[in-house]
Amino acid sequence: MNKTISQKKVILVTGAGEGIGKATALKFSDEGYAVACVGRHQENTDRTTHKIQEQGGEAITLLADISNYSQMEEICERISDKWGCLDVVFANAGINGVWAPIQKLTPEEFENTVRINLNGTFHTIKAMMPLLKIKGGAVIITSSVNGTRMFSNSGATAYSCTKAAQVAMMKMLALELSQYRIRVNCICPGAIHTHISDNTETRKTEQAKVPVEFPEGKIPLTGGDPGSPTQCADLVYYLGNGHASHVTGSVVYVDGAQSLLQG
Repeated sequence: MNKTISQKKVILVTGAGEGIGKATALKFSDEGYAVACVGRHQENTDRTTHKIQEQGGEAITLLADISNYSQMEEICERISDKWGCLDVVFANAGINGVWAPIQKLTPEEFENTVRINLNGTFHTIKAMMPLLKIKGGAVIITSSVNGTRMFSNSGATAYSCTKAAQVAMMKMLALELSQYRIRVNCICPGAIHTHISDNTETRKTEQAKVPVEFPEGKIPLTGGDPGSPTQCADLVYYLGNGHASHVTGSVVYVDGAQSLLQG
């Protein structure tokens, strides 16, 4: 590990190429952080990195598949070589995967969602521990309303299981890592304007649907309008910086009370 420690605070953001990850990378850069933008796709991730650089910030693109632990270890080495430290880990990357009734969902599809969403979160946090332990810091995990407070999305078994497990992981690690002055929290977004649904495969979900009567407007706070990635980024910034210095082991919902209606 690099013994020269940057005076600038550093954040790692997985899934930095779009949506909540991109908004968070830009938010932290605006607040003076150096940003390690991690993604699987060069073009998307580079766009975030270049935007930060164009605005006078410091950022690098790091390509990796979070489900591959050795690749995440390499990311840690790259950050160490560049800055020598890491203050915040935003374990945000994930997939919706395949949404289907259990009779139609294959074991391979279930395991792929677990491999990326759950294993990938574990790999991200574990691989960054050598750097996080240097000064202490914060870990924020992107979970979801699905599997934690809402169970009415038909066919989302694989996705919901990973999101529930992320919350359990967060609570275990909040205790375990407190000795290193590392705080661990989760955000649980509801409907947010992102492109994750473009990568969702749905198959005969109507066969798993249970009739539910919704009040008018599925998001009470806004009358039905989804939230924005920037609103999630603002929460991640609060949890990641000193303003939340006594907050750990917490789940915060970003859904305009949507999940309270649909739980």
